[in-house]
Amino acid sequence: MPSILDDVLARLRRVRIDVFIVLLLVVIGIAALVPARGGVATGFGHATTVAIGLLFFLYGARLSTREALDGLRHWRLHGTVLLATFVLFPLLGLAVSLLPASVLPRELAVGVLFLCCLPSTVQSSIAFTSLARGNVSAAVCAASLSNLLGIVVTPLLAGLLLASHGGISGGAVADVTLQLLAPFVLGQLARRWIGGWVARHKKHLVLVDRGSILLVVYVAFSEGMAEGIWGTLSVPALLTLVAICLVLLAAVLLLTWYGPRGFTHADRITIMFCGSKKSLATGLPMAGVLFAGAQVGAIVLPIMLFHMIQLMACAAIAGRLARRAEAAESGRVVSAVSSR
Repeated sequence: MPSILDDVLARLRRVRIDVFIVLLLVVIGIAALVPARGGVATGFGHATTVAIGLLFFLYGARLSTREALDGLRHWRLHGTVLLATFVLFPLLGLAVSLLPASVLPRELAVGVLFLCCLPSTVQSSIAFTSLARGNVSAAVCAASLSNLLGIVVTPLLAGLLLASHGGISGGAVADVTLQLLAPFVLGQLARRWIGGWVARHKKHLVLVDRGSILLVVYVAFSEGMAEGIWGTLSVPALLTLVAICLVLLAAVLLLTWYGPRGFTHADRITIMFCGSKKSLATGLPMAGVLFAGAQVGAIVLPIMLFHMIQLMACAAIAGRLARRAEAAESGRVVSAVSSR
């Protein structure tokens, strides 16, 4: 007999509500009401370190390096996606960082700039590309390559851009190498032995992915409650942050759709969806390492908001493109029948 929780989750799926987003909001609510303090917070901190290491080990075991590198044969498409991810976004983030602290508090500005340094998502980029009838094989390669490079590029890029904001130290980048890159490399090395097992148990291992992220969110927001930072964030500042996330996404969607030249319609779809995304799964754990001891809760808030906005916006765009493709196919079928 299904439990009440299973029934609730099934209802959420039927109305197309992302269950993970709901869980994120629930965890934030729990952190606000029952934040971890003292020894409990220390214990959660150690658990988070272990969970993040396991998360990136599984990333390494799952990600086919050969598939990502083979995709370089479509170098113009992948180069365009990487330029959008690691050049266009950071430039827009730098523009946002010029806003005065009275408009956007420093912690949120650091969070936006860090958000702009993150790699693309994998699952949602591929899913939306598939739904919109884009080049799925290219999306798999582009998103995988973005994440593969992001393990190294993101902390280096963030360290460079955030140096003037006092956001990241050289020691923090070294911590990323130890806590994130080392498990990832170990996962890649172990892939030949455990890759098949990981692929067979993909559905179960999703719990590790999402559980790790939820743990990072709980610890980050608990720290925010303990430090009293939420009382310093005004409603206008939060509304400004939402507006910035909307403008950032809209700008990159438009530039990645109308900017590239010499690509097929399917390739343009791939570039738009892969080049406009930012990975929550990579961003939250990495922020926990890079900004250890800082006001992490406020810094990861832009990542969470952008993630929710990008899912809703891209789902709507992918659905619209899919309906156009279906209408075009129906028109061709009718035309072919009429001509007989």
